[in-house]
Amino acid sequence: MLFRHETSLSKMKGMEEEVLAKFQIIKEQHDAEVVHLTEALKEKNRECKRLRSSFDTLKELNEYLKKQLNEVNDENRKMEIQAKRVQARLDNLQRKYEFMTIQRLKGNSHAAHEIKSLKQEKVPVSKTCKHSTMTSTLRRLGEDIFKGVVTKAIQDNSSEHSMENKPKTAAFFRSSNLPLRFLSTLIVLKTVTQADYLAQAFDSLCLDLKTDEGKVLFLEYQAVPVILNHLRISSKGLLSNVIDSLLQMTVESKSLQPFLEACSNNLFFRTCSVLLRTPKLDLQILEKLSIILQKLSKIKSNKKFFELFTIHLMLQEIQRTTHPEHAFLCINLNSTLFNLGLTKYNSLASNGSH
Repeated sequence: MLFRHETSLSKMKGMEEEVLAKFQIIKEQHDAEVVHLTEALKEKNRECKRLRSSFDTLKELNEYLKKQLNEVNDENRKMEIQAKRVQARLDNLQRKYEFMTIQRLKGNSHAAHEIKSLKQEKVPVSKTCKHSTMTSTLRRLGEDIFKGVVTKAIQDNSSEHSMENKPKTAAFFRSSNLPLRFLSTLIVLKTVTQADYLAQAFDSLCLDLKTDEGKVLFLEYQAVPVILNHLRISSKGLLSNVIDSLLQMTVESKSLQPFLEACSNNLFFRTCSVLLRTPKLDLQILEKLSIILQKLSKIKSNKKFFELFTIHLMLQEIQRTTHPEHAFLCINLNSTLFNLGLTKYNSLASNGSH
């Protein structure tokens, strides 16, 4: 009887130890979960603070841009008023000059002809002033977008925001937000003329176009005309970057066909035609351009553009004079001419265009 009692006690002790061990494991798991959730909560709080800070910055930036826009509109109105005054004064002086000329030319058989020519020489001062003012304003706006805009500090007495009460630079061109950065890059390319700014803008554009989202934004913002404005020999230092940005859009993706359709117009082919007429065009530029033209030649309706701007004739001449060792260029030229129905075979064209 005593033995059975001891056995029962021993079993109960073993069960107690097992229960305590399981309880300890559950307690450790619970503590670990509490720590994990605490960290997650802290991270959420930090994210909320960052979002609130970003929202405040964007709000201030919006107010700044509104103010700047109002100032530009006011300046434009003042310039219009000033231009009208100048035009009125010019018209008055013109009338006085005509009257004096008429008095001087009385009795001259050529007077009527001279008076008529005088009336045709009035200068459209207002249009010139408006265009100059707008160009200057857009250039300043583009430079602000490139450099960023310093916003005022947020007035907050709480200790947790004490580090956030410093002036901030609102990033546009250098923003981590892709749509904002992409649009800012296009504005810089559209408005700025400084070569170093443009070079950095094209570098940023080429990097963004390596992503599918960047390609979609390129089409959404209708960027082709902006890029074509720099696809000219006068932009020699930028020409390679300009071609590279277009070349990124020819990589196989969902955006390829819409991009080719966006290039299927007079503006694109006219620009290419002018570039191809450049004497001794750089071989790498020519090779990259041949890739784009080869893909465009696959669209049958584009044949009329090749013929309208005599690009097919220039490609035939380039093919005739290109050394055989430049196999990549020869293959692309041959493939393009084949797609246009100007050659009988298409040797390895598909390999050469990728």
